[in-house]
Amino acid sequence: MKPSVLSRSCCRVSLPYPRFHQIHPSAAPPNANFKMGQSMKPSVLSRSCCRVSLPYPRFHQIHPSAAPPNANFKMGRRPLQQLFLLPNNSIRGGPNNYCGSFSTKRLSHFRTIFASSRERDSVIEPPSKALRRILESPGTHQGPACFDAISAKLVEKAGFEYCFTSGFSISAARLGLPDTGLISYGEMVDQGQQITQAVSIPVIGDGDNGYGNAINVKRTVEGFVRAGFAGIIIEDQVSPKACGHTRSRKVVSREEAVMRIKAAVDARKESGSDIVIVARTDSRQAVSLDESLWRSRAFADAGADVLFIDALASKEEMKAFCEISPLVPKMANMLEGGGKTPILNPIELEDLGYKLVVYPLSLIGVSIRAMQDALIAIKGGRIPPPGSMPSFEEIKEILGFNSYYEEEKRYATSTSKLSSQRASSNAYNIQQRTQDDSEQRGRNPQDLAVEVITPEVYDNYGAYGSRDPFSGIWSRTLRIKITGRDGFEKLDVRIPAGFLEGITNIVPALGGVNIKALLDDAAEEAGGKVLLDFNDTMGDRIQVFLE
Repeated sequence: MKPSVLSRSCCRVSLPYPRFHQIHPSAAPPNANFKMGQSMKPSVLSRSCCRVSLPYPRFHQIHPSAAPPNANFKMGRRPLQQLFLLPNNSIRGGPNNYCGSFSTKRLSHFRTIFASSRERDSVIEPPSKALRRILESPGTHQGPACFDAISAKLVEKAGFEYCFTSGFSISAARLGLPDTGLISYGEMVDQGQQITQAVSIPVIGDGDNGYGNAINVKRTVEGFVRAGFAGIIIEDQVSPKACGHTRSRKVVSREEAVMRIKAAVDARKESGSDIVIVARTDSRQAVSLDESLWRSRAFADAGADVLFIDALASKEEMKAFCEISPLVPKMANMLEGGGKTPILNPIELEDLGYKLVVYPLSLIGVSIRAMQDALIAIKGGRIPPPGSMPSFEEIKEILGFNSYYEEEKRYATSTSKLSSQRASSNAYNIQQRTQDDSEQRGRNPQDLAVEVITPEVYDNYGAYGSRDPFSGIWSRTLRIKITGRDGFEKLDVRIPAGFLEGITNIVPALGGVNIKALLDDAAEEAGGKVLLDFNDTMGDRIQVFLE
């Protein structure tokens, strides 16, 4: 490792851990144990330790054998957990082992900043500054693509440090059209503003090819700044552009491609912002690998903050890309489901030299498949199984209903409180009357399953010697079995044969079947009999037996 350079406004602390964690500049400084005026050498970073940045006016290093700075560094105490932005039980150790060990999972080693800006007790920083802080921190950082406000909120809720907008996904979600240059600048900005306003993590926007010449590029950058983006991707494709992993891609000349990046950098300066410029080239597939490497170097010289070659075809090509302009961060695009670039895990990407890795299709892809499965289920007379979707309470929590209700209480007036109490009272009275009426009728719908199996109900329906021609059926049992098209059993239940009205509540696909006629035909037969055996529209096999 090369000695790292740290500004005079920070000190670093070495701790044993496989990766790195960074402390926000608002964290409390250490005490007098960090002595002033000592001559410190730049520390060398190894894979067995991590560094923590703390605000302090000099360069300091703590040796692993040194005593802990102060009582706030004792293990098991909450101040340390707050300092490292970790859960209370995430650090283990004792008084003689102040470095301790982190119990976080191996999977999270490449997430160098755990908490989002909402979780930090500090002034909310501009999105571009938050993104630059991520770029300056060690490790490789993952960013799934979002396409609307709810997908962005889910990315943030999952603990990711940033996300980016995919033109492919937004074109699909907003227009239902392919990513072939059909979506406009105005639509992308409008969708992006909804996304950035929904989350507190930085969002990188897909600026496509800038929607025209260099002047259009400047307007695009300014519009993305106003929309709240932390970064913008500008590419060198011609108009109309296309997805980088599809056919018929073409790029503009070298000179025009470089001028687009220069225009983006100028727009950043003129707008007074610090938006991160991600320079993308599609020349690897349109021309050659050498051409894409040349353009990436030129983009770095023009002032790009991050370099991105789309559709690299091998790990060797990815390594060659990371070796050019080593001081400029690189972005990798892990196109899921069959793109041209090999899918590597974050550790492999970090070893190659990538700083950012994005996943453009995961969320839109699983959303499409989930909706298809749900529609097949509904068309087959069923609703999606509980495990395939969150509960209504979970949906409300994700969307912020509970937070809304809590905040609403802060502004409640005496009138609104009285109305709420009256509504609650009326709801209770209605519920009570409904319950009383149901008890009088003896037909509470929620108690049907209990009614049909009690001796009293058996007697009421003539199960004990009534001359009703249908009475004997109450001594029989219906077995309903559903086997999925994959061969796995989905349902196998037994109910009293007289419980005809409740069958469709279990299997709506039986709603159009005259079960009573089938039971009449089989009433006098002894032993078991198959009443129904068919496949529904979903391909599931539905069988009904009389036992």
